[in-house]
Amino acid sequence: MSDQATQKYRLISGTFSPDDAREVLMTLIEDKIRYHARNNWSRRERCLDTDWGDRRIAELRQTKAQIAELVASAASEDLQLTISCDINVSLEPADGD
Repeated sequence: MSDQATQKYRLISGTFSPDDAREVLMTLIEDKIRYHARNNWSRRERCLDTDWGDRRIAELRQTKAQIAELVASAASEDLQLTISCDINVSLEPADGD
């Protein structure tokens, strides 16, 4: 495997109304929660540990509540939200290599 630098991809960049920010952010978080829930279900079916996924779902739900509060505050103050979100991807050896 070649030593490759981390690749960076822009996921979100812009200024949003509270309603649009809520939709964008909540959709991302809900998708991640569904991913971990499906993964946990699959792991349970195979009698594998789901502790990490359970913790991650709890973290995401807490983040979702915090973002909901932030967006509600912005809406009540007639403010917009500027959101920037990058995804950084780097290649690493697989476990056991």
